Amino acid sequence: MKAPGGRQAPLEMTGEEFRAAGHAVVDRLADFLATQSARPVAPSLSPGEVRALLGADGAPELGTAAGPLLEEAARLLLDNSTLSGHPRFLAYVVSSPSPIGALADLMAAIVNPNVGAWDLAPIATEIEAQSVRWIAEMLGYPSDCGGLLTSGGNMANFVGFLAARRARAPWDVRVEGAGPRGAGRLAVYTSAETHTWVHKAADLFGLGTGSIRWVSTDDAQRMDVDALRRQIREDRASGWLPMLVAATAGTVSTGAVDPLPRIAAVCREEGLWFHVDGAYGGFAAVVPGAPEDLRGLALADSVAVDPHKWLYAPLEAGCALVRDRELLRGAFEYRPIYYHLREEGETKDEAINYYQFGPQNSRGFRALKVWLGLRQAGQSGYRRMIADDIALARSLYAEVQRHPELEAFTLGLSVTTFRYVPAELAGNPSRDEEYLDRLNTEILTRLQRGGEVYLSNAVVRGRFLLRSCVVNFRTTAEDIAAVPEIVARVGRQVHQDLKGA
Repeated sequence: MKAPGGRQAPLEMTGEEFRAAGHAVVDRLADFLATQSARPVAPSLSPGEVRALLGADGAPELGTAAGPLLEEAARLLLDNSTLSGHPRFLAYVVSSPSPIGALADLMAAIVNPNVGAWDLAPIATEIEAQSVRWIAEMLGYPSDCGGLLTSGGNMANFVGFLAARRARAPWDVRVEGAGPRGAGRLAVYTSAETHTWVHKAADLFGLGTGSIRWVSTDDAQRMDVDALRRQIREDRASGWLPMLVAATAGTVSTGAVDPLPRIAAVCREEGLWFHVDGAYGGFAAVVPGAPEDLRGLALADSVAVDPHKWLYAPLEAGCALVRDRELLRGAFEYRPIYYHLREEGETKDEAINYYQFGPQNSRGFRALKVWLGLRQAGQSGYRRMIADDIALARSLYAEVQRHPELEAFTLGLSVTTFRYVPAELAGNPSRDEEYLDRLNTEILTRLQRGGEVYLSNAVVRGRFLLRSCVVNFRTTAEDIAAVPEIVARVGRQVHQDLKGA
């Protein structure tokens, strides 16, 4: 297309060209939404077969018209993806994406604000700030906290970790690093059920994974608070410098919620930073009848949550909250001379520059999809959807308990764990547990390739289990009721195959 002034840019489109291509794409996507539940949850192709669909490896020398390209991309993506929005996607904590969120991402991409500085993104910055306040309010957290949206749970947890390192290290950690000579080593405390973000944080931010203290858990996979207290005191006696306790509100494997109020009390007594990874379970705090320990979110120095989990926003959207706004700024702010931007002031008319509150300078407009979702559903809508997900998990647990070939293990928030046990082995105290682990591993592989239902796995008390996690507003009671017999049918076939082998 020839732009004003005579320049021809291969990527430009006229308004009419964009409208025609956009309408075609939206029509295709609307048809996909209407038929998604009838599709396989995941493709059965191998990596090599998927790779071959893309054709030649060489970068194209000549361009192609946008219309055919978009049609090809839609076909490739819609026919060869694992569908997190499918009602029987019950595997990882990846939600069904809201349609309004998808449209929000299109809108944000067209305007393309850089939400690192207020001057570059005035309304986008204010929408993000309002979204952060609303999220804090939903969690019962102080709405005047510091906070920002991130790519996901890892980065949100990293933000809290870095704020803690800056605030609790007894030296200027930003100047001298995480372990200056003779200063002693910082220690981090978390449970054996914590997500692997803590490995990455200790590694990337200079403490080393040897600084992590893996606190034991109770029978419900929750952090043992007495063991935590003992470990802190033993470390102090050995010259370590306890810095942070990272508790979890909704563990990945079983949905367990650590005893947050009791952990908060230990942190107050010992002078440690109290961080909560609520990436999965934090938003369950809005649901009546949710675990009482979720009230402890309000006591944390920092909290990580993921709107792209239980707020059903499309990827990517995490959120970090830090109680003391200035401690958050102190972990990230630099003021290079080449930034000529209006600064935060003492008045209500201050400008927020998000590069001062997190690791990114250039930042996309993640908040629009979160903000629009919150406005479309309201807190009452989210309470209902999250409560429905939790109720469906309880229903699955009950169905599994009733099934003669399935063995239920745990139920936490919207996570159910169970396994297949052949009828002839049920109730046999001398059964081969290693065989059952191998059997259920192969069952999971076939389920994921089969397209009927997509589960994941957990290892609880040393046993390999099937795991269902409902964070999907499209999942129905009928979908849940179908799961046990699908698993049992596949289990019988796998058992026969393994016996034959």
